[in-house]
Amino acid sequence: MSQKTKIAGWIAVGALAGALTTVSLQTVARGTMAPLPLEELQQLAAVFGMIKSDYVEPVDEKKLITDAISGMVSSLDPHSQYFDKKTFKEFREGTTGKFVGVGIEITQEDGLIRVVSPIEGSPADRAGLKPGDLITRIDDTAVKGLSLNDAVKRMRGEPGTKVLLTILRKDENRSFPVTITREEIRTQSVKSKMIEPGYAWLRLSQFQERTVDDFVAKLEDIYKRDPNLKGLVLDLRNDPGGLLDAAVAVSAAFLPEGATVVSTNGQIEESKSIYKARPEDYMRRRGADPLKRLPAALKNVPMVVLVNEGSASASEIVAGALQDHKRAIVMGSQTFGKGSVQTVRPLGPDTALKITTARYYTPNGNSIQAKGIVPDIMVDDTAEGSPYAVLRMREADLEKHLTGAQEDKKDPALEKEREAAMKRLEEESRKPAAQRRPPEYGSAQDFPLLQALAKLKGQPVKVSKTLVERKEEPKTE
Repeated sequence: MSQKTKIAGWIAVGALAGALTTVSLQTVARGTMAPLPLEELQQLAAVFGMIKSDYVEPVDEKKLITDAISGMVSSLDPHSQYFDKKTFKEFREGTTGKFVGVGIEITQEDGLIRVVSPIEGSPADRAGLKPGDLITRIDDTAVKGLSLNDAVKRMRGEPGTKVLLTILRKDENRSFPVTITREEIRTQSVKSKMIEPGYAWLRLSQFQERTVDDFVAKLEDIYKRDPNLKGLVLDLRNDPGGLLDAAVAVSAAFLPEGATVVSTNGQIEESKSIYKARPEDYMRRRGADPLKRLPAALKNVPMVVLVNEGSASASEIVAGALQDHKRAIVMGSQTFGKGSVQTVRPLGPDTALKITTARYYTPNGNSIQAKGIVPDIMVDDTAEGSPYAVLRMREADLEKHLTGAQEDKKDPALEKEREAAMKRLEEESRKPAAQRRPPEYGSAQDFPLLQALAKLKGQPVKVSKTLVERKEEPKTE
């Protein structure tokens, strides 16, 4: 496996017995690190000893060390993280797209859990759960008051175990229990539909291990339905990213072979790479290249890429590559601005370090760190505008984001806009839930999608009159 592929797939290298051994061996191997600061390490040992001997009650030694490691790593930037046994398991589930549960996409509504969609073929799907169903109880626990994460944890478990969900179906004015047997679920990170004859919508919600295979399968299905495709909308809104090699593969599906997709640069040699539209840069394993199954016409079909403030990392790589090569028109709002690559290195069988190892750059050499991709055409969330866009967090809003050691200088105008948006949001929250619910992506009421379709047809587009490029905040010492 090449050095590029190690970073591209977040492949872990050097599985060693413990963190200190890892640091020691890597120091010897690279020969470029300064000697360890012995005085500071002695202070760390002294503090550890004082806590053990003088704290008001006994403290677990392992927890002290784990918390010290977590604090050290989290002080670097918002994306570096120490994984203990539990968080490492959750991370691996997120990147593989597999977990054990009932198989539903959910959101929170009025303190209850609303089913957005059951995953096709999942236990929840077979049990007859429908979009819009409200979950009021999980086993004997009332959902009211639970966080979304707590609800998810209660629905997950071991394969073959059962969970009892109490469902409120408003349109039928009834409540009923459903017992569902948990099993391994494969999440669907790719959705597609024909908007109308000749025009297709393809949505990527995350870049996982199975994303490329699912992406190819959906495109094959689109071309079976309509071999004379006139336009394609690639929807990357609220796609938080994921695996770099999957982003390279998706970009390669639309670009000429050998075209540069993204470059990376960091402190270590393996982080200095250029990824191109070729199998050796996106295939993690030997075997047939799934992109070879795609029709040649895909390379030239007119395209629009939809993005918003929730489009981050790998989705920004795809949008930036297609924009720089003038392969697609990028529409929507300015993206999140996460322009860094993380590599996962195991510290033992159940723990690992996710550490930022490089910044990445678009084919034209532009860094999107803390800036994001600026669309070619700014489009609002709704026909009435984007009243809450200013409230959405971006990379530049995160503490310790990669821009230097200086503190952010507050923008008074931006703070004033946020206060006004918060007041509007409070007023909106008093309306009935049905009136507050935004249109689902891909629906007939999806305003940005309708504008993308208009662009593909050569029709007028309702360009935003309020969205403007949000530049990286000025810095001050």
